[in-house]
Formats: sequence, C-alpha cells, structure tokens
Amino acid sequence: MRLFLAICLLTTALWSNMTKMKEKLFVVERESSSLAVIQDGLTRRHMEKMHNMNHGIIKFSGKDAYLISRDGYVVKFDPLTEKREAEYKTSKSAIGFVIGKNYVAVANYDDKSVDILTRNLKPVQKIKTGSKNVGIKIYKNYLIFAQMDNDKVTVLKDENPGKAKPHFVKYKEFSVGKMPFDAMIEGNTYIVGFFLTKGFGVIDLDKMAYKQIKVTAEGNKPVLKVPHFGFWSLSKDKTFIPAVGDNKVMVYDKKFHFIKNIETKGLPVFTSLSPDKKYLAVTFSGKDFPSIQIIDTNTLKIMKTFTFPGKVLHVRWSNLYPDLYVSVNDANQVSVIDTREWYLEREIFQVKHPSGIFIYESEDIK
Repeated sequence: MRLFLAICLLTTALWSNMTKMKEKLFVVERESSSLAVIQDGLTRRHMEKMHNMNHGIIKFSGKDAYLISRDGYVVKFDPLTEKREAEYKTSKSAIGFVIGKNYVAVANYDDKSVDILTRNLKPVQKIKTGSKNVGIKIYKNYLIFAQMDNDKVTVLKDENPGKAKPHFVKYKEFSVGKMPFDAMIEGNTYIVGFFLTKGFGVIDLDKMAYKQIKVTAEGNKPVLKVPHFGFWSLSKDKTFIPAVGDNKVMVYDKKFHFIKNIETKGLPVFTSLSPDKKYLAVTFSGKDFPSIQIIDTNTLKIMKTFTFPGKVLHVRWSNLYPDLYVSVNDANQVSVIDTREWYLEREIFQVKHPSGIFIYESEDIK
C-alpha cells in the first residue's frame, strides 16, 4: 500500500511539474525583418528590426536566445522579456551557428571565415578558411564544419576547455565529396552531404575516421542530391532521408544500410520526427509546396495528407502539447494540427509571411 501511494505521489508530482512548463513560439517573418511571438495560441507581439530574416535561425541555450540573420548579424535576446541584449555582425552573409558553454561559433559565407564569439557576442577569434563554410557542429571540445568551396571538413580543437574563453586550433581535415553543403551530428558521428557527389560522408569523431556512403534508391539508382540535413530525421533504429529529385523518402538503418523507399506525393524537402519518434512529417517543393504528409515510422506507410492555402516552409512539433505547427507562408498564418486525432485544429493569424518556427520552453513564461 505504501509503495502504491508513493508511486501515485511521484506520478502526481511529475505531472504537476510537466504542466508548469509553457511554450512560446518565435516565428520568422522572412519578408519583414521581424519575429512573430505566439503564446497561448495567439500572436501577441512582433520583434521588429531583426535584420534580414530570409534565412533567419533561432537557437536557445538555458535562458538565452540567439538569432542569426542572412546578412551576418548574430543577436542575443532574452526569450522571456524579448529584450535585445547584444548583437555582432560577423560578415555580410552567414546562415549557420552553434552555441557552446562559453562561446558562439558562426560559419560565414561572405568573408570565408568562422567567427568565435563570447556568449555575450564579443569577438574572440576569426578563423580564415578561403571558403564558404557550412554545417557547423560541436562535439566535446571540437568544432566541426565543412568548407563548401574546398571540398573539406575541418575539425578544430579548443585548447582551453573549461576556461573563460576558448582558443581553437586546427586538429584534423578530411578531403570529402564535391561541394559539401550541410551536415548533422548524431552522437560521435558527423554526417555531411554534397551537391555534386551522389552520396554523403560520415566521420567517426572518436576515431577521426572518414568514409563515404553512396545514396541509392531501389534498383541501385543513385539519387541526384540530398537536401539540408537539419531536416534529416533519426529515430532509434532508422534514418529518414528526403530524396530531392525523386518522390521518395529513403529509409536506412543506423549503419546506413538501405531499408526501403517510401513513395510520397511530391518532391520531399524536409522530414521532421515527432518527439516520441512515432511519426514523420514531410514537406515538399514545386507544385506540392502547400502539402505535408505524415508517415508512421513503424509501418513506414503514409497515414495522412494535409493541404494548406499556400506554401509550407516549416513544421515544428510541440514537446508539451499534442500539436504540430505548420508555417503557411502565402496565407500569413501558422496552422495547428492535432496529433492525437490528426485533424486541422486551428489557425493562428497576424503572422507576416512565416517561415521558421522555434519553440522556447520554460516554467517562467507568464
């Protein structure tokens, strides 16, 4: 009886703690240099003058939020008060950054460098590469990125781990496929994709060993290219890869052995896994831009198709609620799908040409 009561109390405490968490959505308004702030299902405010938001990205670290604009600005702001705290321009063009414990690292296009900043956006190092730089990631005390023009992946090592300021030196470089364009990291594995090589590269960051995997469809036909890796999807036992140039989502096991192709209604661009890894949302380009499809990751079958009144540029699953948020750019709205019964639950308006959706979770959200 005591054990039963203890379990009940623990369950109640856990649920109570979960229900204290709230979410706030920051939605990139790509044509307006602004962010829409959505809370409790409504657009509450707009953060203006956030620079060129054509490819705006937001990341959160603890109680800090960082934004990178297409024209090379990094902006630090408080996600609770929405107050801007610092900003720094690294170059004329940048689209990738990562946040370490004591630094922010930015991969630049325009001046062909990687910038290391403090968490308060003071410059620490500028590392010249002679290339557009993409796919920047962190592993332990390493910083890894791809050099788009030089067909390389570079590994930098922090010589001052745990100190107030980092100092990175070149540790290892790999010659890889032609024109790397994006990357992702899973555990100790860095995965880089290419525009001009029919495959992708895999680096074991513990062994510092590189190998190339050919991307093939059924019948061993090479796929033309793969899209941005931010929206590859990794479940516990599968890797889902949208096959640009073909109406398929390719499924591999975790050792990159091909399992099967899932036929889709259009040319897939992004795939996004639900928090429980049970479902996969797929977005498209071309004539099927306004649609998304939902795939059951167990059966590997399409279970639902939704079509919206405009181009779908981004999707984001809620970790706290049974919601899938969809940015419908042309319709100036964010649509919300109920993921229990799989129906369009509601629409959020007063959002100007939305694209990226980024969710901040905190008990302190009022």
